[in-house]
Amino acid sequence: MTTINAIVKSTVCALLLSWVGTFAQAAEPLKIGYSDWPGFVAWEVAIEKNWFEEAGVDVEFEWFDYVASMDAFAAGKLDAVGITNGDTLVLGASGAQGIMFMVTDYSNGNDMIVARQGINTVADLKGKKIGVEVGFVSHLLLLDALERAGLSETDVELVNVPTNETPQVLASGDVDAIVAWQPSSGQALTQVPGSTAIATSKDAPGLIYDMFVVSPGSLAERKSDWEKVVKVWYRVVDYLNDPKTQPEAISIMAARVGLAPEQYKPLLAGTKILTLEESKAVMTKAQGLQSVYGSSEVSDAFNVKYEIYKSPAAIDSYIDPSIIMGM
Repeated sequence: MTTINAIVKSTVCALLLSWVGTFAQAAEPLKIGYSDWPGFVAWEVAIEKNWFEEAGVDVEFEWFDYVASMDAFAAGKLDAVGITNGDTLVLGASGAQGIMFMVTDYSNGNDMIVARQGINTVADLKGKKIGVEVGFVSHLLLLDALERAGLSETDVELVNVPTNETPQVLASGDVDAIVAWQPSSGQALTQVPGSTAIATSKDAPGLIYDMFVVSPGSLAERKSDWEKVVKVWYRVVDYLNDPKTQPEAISIMAARVGLAPEQYKPLLAGTKILTLEESKAVMTKAQGLQSVYGSSEVSDAFNVKYEIYKSPAAIDSYIDPSIIMGM
């Protein structure tokens, strides 16, 4: 009898420890990294209005420079991060697998090739120096624009420049053009007299999708919480799209990055924030830039060609549209 009692006590203790562990895990906030891009900054609306608390999910947003957010995710310090679909593949190739479970937007003009005065078209770049962060999404945008102009990378000279330093490099005269996304692209236009945006992401909609990417473990263990997060996101989208509430949303977003609302509004215009129905369409498997799958294949080919990683990625393993499709 004593042995049976001991077994029962041991079993009960084990169950209690298991329940305590499960509760502690559930109590941990979801750690999400975001950076200075309108499709990510928009979360600030939900943060300020306590919509996550209303939805019953505990989250902790951490603000980063873009590349630093990728590094934090790769180091396991975040459950999820806002990055492009192409950069998701780069992280995965380095061993930091991420799952694209929701799409926020595609770049619709904020990514730009900005050239000095006297260069008016992409064709004019032949033989010129271009400052670009090699291997990142700006590089892909440049190659796409060169190809459409009948040029290739061998027709220009690339200068590897961190994106946030491109305005200063263009202003210095060391390069003839730069490739960058907002706010750096806008700063280049402001700081360099006579400079012009000779190509933008609006010329290739869907080339650059902005995603929220979650670790496989967090998605498997906390899927119901991530469903709540996604529902909050579409509440933000509705708030942004409503003419009555959009001014307040822009004001909140502008304050986060230290701009006046009138300065921030054009940045939002260069970002196609997707509604739920639009998100379902682009998260449907298809060829071409109208689908995250097809767009990611383009990014994958670019990454392999330029030896960012060696072998093609298994695109399907990086995308889980189940939460979006189930809404």
